[in-house]
Amino acid sequence: MNDQTEQALSTGLVLLLAVAAGLAVASLYYAQPMLGVLATSLSATSQQIGWVPTLTQLGYALGLLLLAPLGDRFDRRRIILLKTALLFGALLAAAGSPGIGMLLAASLLIGLAATLAQDIVPAAATLAPAAHRGRIVGTVMTGLLLGVLLSRVVSGATAEFFGWRSMFVAAAVAVAVMGAALWRGLPAFAPTTRVSYAALLGSLAQLWRRHPALRRATLAQAALSVGFSAFWSTLAVMLHGEPFHLGSAAAGAFGLAGAAGALAAPLAGRLADRRGPERVTRIGAAVVLASFAVMLAMPLLPTGTQLGLMVAAAIAFDLGFQSTLVSHQTIVYGIEPEARSRLNAVLFVGMFSGMALGAGLGSLMLSLAGWTGVVGMATFSAAIALAIRLAGRR
Repeated sequence: MNDQTEQALSTGLVLLLAVAAGLAVASLYYAQPMLGVLATSLSATSQQIGWVPTLTQLGYALGLLLLAPLGDRFDRRRIILLKTALLFGALLAAAGSPGIGMLLAASLLIGLAATLAQDIVPAAATLAPAAHRGRIVGTVMTGLLLGVLLSRVVSGATAEFFGWRSMFVAAAVAVAVMGAALWRGLPAFAPTTRVSYAALLGSLAQLWRRHPALRRATLAQAALSVGFSAFWSTLAVMLHGEPFHLGSAAAGAFGLAGAAGALAAPLAGRLADRRGPERVTRIGAAVVLASFAVMLAMPLLPTGTQLGLMVAAAIAFDLGFQSTLVSHQTIVYGIEPEARSRLNAVLFVGMFSGMALGAGLGSLMLSLAGWTGVVGMATFSAAIALAIRLAGRR
């Protein structure tokens, strides 16, 4: 553990983990700004193409449930490297998809393999000294969250100027380079348990029953994720139509607004270390709620003003979302240190189940009630999250 702690203090190792987490999770979101282009290229209907982000998020949730707990049973380094290889292959399969069927299968595999990001975050928490865990986890989460948000910027522009297949090829090359760096720089991790795989999965339910703090963190983050995913998964379709008529590059550029909020993740980690993560979760959920509520006024504003309001709201709700997530992780990682991979799996299964639900409900609400319906649903889900955090205080 001393050797690991020394490596944890290396700025280079922390940055490597942050970049690797960002590149891994970015794979989940490359397709979102390209959905219009993908539908045209593959002759897919809007319902068919809507399954691309849904299956990716479901694959991620399934991978967290079935694969992430293995980090407590086996060397995390080996698991991370194996998943990196799988992600590389899945991205190349997506690039070569001749039709919607293969793209959907590749999307599910991308989601499964991208869970290596959630092996990296507990690895960072294990390497970090307890007094600085919030800061180091926050730094790694900044890389992860920037990957989420900047992936849309990169993929939107790449699809518009070079074609959507080139985006998946470039992503595969980046993952291969990342894998080589991790092979050289990542230390080995000693397993913390020797129980069987079945017992490992069964212990997830035991952890859920045993720890109210885990239940509150998971349910609140899942509720926030519904609105977060609904916004980002429908934004490109909304901007493509009336009254904006904007392309994939414009939709991807909104990721820059969200990235500004993600940069606050280390600050949220430091605040959680000093003031307590419970308080930060309540503040973050309140910011998300206020941001979505403000967007309900969009129909009353001129078109140009609507875009400005969306940019400002995206910065604010991403700030609130990321701050709450980092604080929830700080809470969860402190419950049972020997079960960090499993605790992390429970938290993120809830989060990405909310993401998948938000992607599906967002598309449904957009077709039934327009953008106001999407924002209204996001506001409601944020209110549920805040209520859970306030109930936890009492």
